[in-house]
Amino acid sequence: TVRSRADLIERHTGKPLTDAFMDEFYRRRNLRLETEITLIDGALDAVRYWHIQCQGRIAVASGADRYKVEMMLQRVGLAEFFEGRIFSGHETPRSKPFPDVYLAAAAHLGKDPKRCLAVEDTPVGVAAGVAAGATVWGYAAHGQGQVLRDAGAAHVFHCMTEFPALFDAG
Repeated sequence: TVRSRADLIERHTGKPLTDAFMDEFYRRRNLRLETEITLIDGALDAVRYWHIQCQGRIAVASGADRYKVEMMLQRVGLAEFFEGRIFSGHETPRSKPFPDVYLAAAAHLGKDPKRCLAVEDTPVGVAAGVAAGATVWGYAAHGQGQVLRDAGAAHVFHCMTEFPALFDAG
């Protein structure tokens, strides 16, 4: 979370991390996301595929705050696939890299985390999924494949259009 990096932010900005600072940060972040977010190529088809394959038992387990996650899903047209199954690390005792958000999502879905597949694009997220006991695949669209492997990703893919076929081939 942003607050967990208070020391770094304060050193960089020269300002204390106050509630007013956080309010302004979230206002600016949200405005930028609302106007600039775009759907990753192939993501709609991949999510639709998994929604069908898992009979709707898919979830979002994010380290971000709920507003950000829900707003982003709504803006890119994916919200309908995750309704009632969005989990935020801000609402668990510990956020990523701890497994809490993944454990909450798996419990809600009625699944043993060891029988879950997580898709992550950061080493912190990979570490959280692995700590939960899930199989984690790394989405490395920006060349971070080795970093994701080093964090524990069992497989790495680079294009969301590859995702359904990769699973079917495995």
